[in-house]
Order: sequence, then C-alpha cells, then structure tokens
Amino acid sequence: MPTPSVENYLKAVYHLQSRRDSRVKTKEIADQLDISLPSVTSMLKSLGEEGMVDYQPYKGARLTDSGAKAALRVIRNHRLIEVFLVQTLGYTWDEVHDEAERLEHAVSEKLVGRIDEFLGNPKFDPHGDPIPTAEGEIHRPEAMPLSDATPGSRYRVERVLDQEPEVLRYLEKIGLTPSETFEVLEVLSFDGQMFLSVDGEDATVSRSLASRLLVTELSA
Repeated sequence: MPTPSVENYLKAVYHLQSRRDSRVKTKEIADQLDISLPSVTSMLKSLGEEGMVDYQPYKGARLTDSGAKAALRVIRNHRLIEVFLVQTLGYTWDEVHDEAERLEHAVSEKLVGRIDEFLGNPKFDPHGDPIPTAEGEIHRPEAMPLSDATPGSRYRVERVLDQEPEVLRYLEKIGLTPSETFEVLEVLSFDGQMFLSVDGEDATVSRSLASRLLVTELSA
C-alpha cells in the first residue's frame, strides 16, 4: 500500500498530467506540493523504479497504469469523503477539502465502498469533480471554461476547479454553484471581466476566476 507521501505525489502528477495529457515537469510537481526540486527528483526516481511512473530526467514524468490506478483510488477516497461530509455531517463545500486531504489516506477500500453505497453511488463531489469508480473508471463530461463563453447565451455550471474557501464562498454568495444555470450578459474586451445574470440577479466574475469554472451551453 503506498504511503501518504507517495499517494500525494501520484495524485499531483495525475492532476497535472490530465490538464494537457503530456509529461509533467519536475518543477510543476514541486510547485504543486510546495516541495524542493531535489526532493521531487528523488521521489520520481524511486517511483520510476517501483513502476509507478515513467520518469525521464529533464523531460518529466508520466503515470504508468499502476500509478494511475493508485492515484485514482486516493482521488476516489477524497471525493467520496467530501460528499459524505456535506450530505451527512453538514459541512459546507468550502470546508471539506482540507478535511478530505487528511482522511483520504486513512480510510480502507471497504469503508470507502460502504460510504459509496450509503450515499447512493454519487457521480460527482460537491465541486462537480467526477468520482472514480472502484474499478478506476472516471467519466468527465464535456465542458468548457466559462472564460470562453459568449454574451447572450445561457450556461450550466458543471465543475469548480478552484478549492480556495474564499473563492467557494463568493461563488456560493452569487449562486454560481454546480448545476446552477445563468446567462452571460457582457464580457469586457480589455480585461475579460464577465457580467452574468444568475436567477435574475446580477453577478460579476473576473476572467481568472471564469477560467476555473467549467460550464456547458444550454440549448436555445
């Protein structure tokens, strides 16, 4: 069974790799985990020897099948714990990430399976992130960044990629949460700031925040 440290590395590589389906640079992992470059290089060499990653110096790392399976297992743990905390213990969606980070390494597959069954086999966590199955399968619905949306069209929020509590509280305040629908009213050409209508109320998001919200366009 991988240690919590190894699981954190595998999870970081998985998330970085999935953004563009290419090798992940050592510096990217170091920045993601806030760990020194020599420590990351040493760990990647070890994971390479264990067959968890395909690591090439100066080119970066890519998960092997066994590495991806291990990463998806801990991601499944994390996201199911988040759903459990929200639906059962009354946590809010801006509180659960750090709690799940601590608990994801401690739960057994049997307990996670029971949690999954108890919750009715949810497909997504509170932020809209897809939950991998016990077999390591994961379904990612087609979606695009809100920053690519055009004025005059309606959209539905599918996923929030930012886990910062302050950001999540702001999105909650303006009603821009997963499954909610809204209309894009205007986009400023000089800085990309977006003006929206959410349940008849005006809302504003920066281009930076909009790039971290995944949405689907609704039929006219």
